[in-house]
Amino acid sequence: MVKDINTMPLITVITVVYNGIDFIEKTILSIINQTYKRIEFIIIDGGSTDGTVEVIRKYEHLITCWVSEQDKGISDAFNKGIKLASGEYVNFQGDGDGFVDEISLEKVAKQIGSRRPLLVSAKIRRIDEDGNTLYISKQPKKFSKTSLLFKMSLPHQGLFVHRDFFKQYGLFDLNNTYCMDYEHLLRAYKNFPEVLMVSDVIANWRADGLGNGRTLDILKEYDQIKRKHKIASNIILLMVNYWSVSKFLIKAVLNKGSY
Repeated sequence: MVKDINTMPLITVITVVYNGIDFIEKTILSIINQTYKRIEFIIIDGGSTDGTVEVIRKYEHLITCWVSEQDKGISDAFNKGIKLASGEYVNFQGDGDGFVDEISLEKVAKQIGSRRPLLVSAKIRRIDEDGNTLYISKQPKKFSKTSLLFKMSLPHQGLFVHRDFFKQYGLFDLNNTYCMDYEHLLRAYKNFPEVLMVSDVIANWRADGLGNGRTLDILKEYDQIKRKHKIASNIILLMVNYWSVSKFLIKAVLNKGSY
């Protein structure tokens, strides 16, 4: 266990779900079974009608706070969770994601120690619906913000955002359908904070979420967000977008995939 637990950060884990009966229990268990005890667990349900709420009620004595009501999308649900959070760091585990083992948060907390950086990023494991590993995210020793020019290189399942980051840059934009976490980070692009990189694989990212099969829509939203925040010249952004779309289309043809 982590020594001097009272000096370690309180971590708020937020799970957003809507009609997630197939995976919500597994996600809940991965969070409530953490050995790290400085944890706050919040569930924001979008008004599920498939039995999800009944599963949440089963574990509500181990959940800090939960609500079930209609919302205006994922960004709105995220924001509801943040407004309820009191943790020093916030982490999002979607329905079907979740921590890979019971010591995931303990590993992260040990790395944070007394440093308290604004952003902490650990590795994630991309999985299919059956839980099979598709790939493990790459994790350089030192983060370069240039990677954000091409993609969301800090997956939110492995990302821990200090509350001061939200105070400085606000909540998530409801106008984003797929890439609200990406847009949120790009607000800080010009003066990007140092990121504490954790080499451990700590969370899963299930491959059948809202953006599954919508790669071209995601790339379009990426491009709009990058232009909005003017993170590079229009020529560079045009070239990056052309490269990203071309790469996807070539891969889709080679794999006989669909988009």
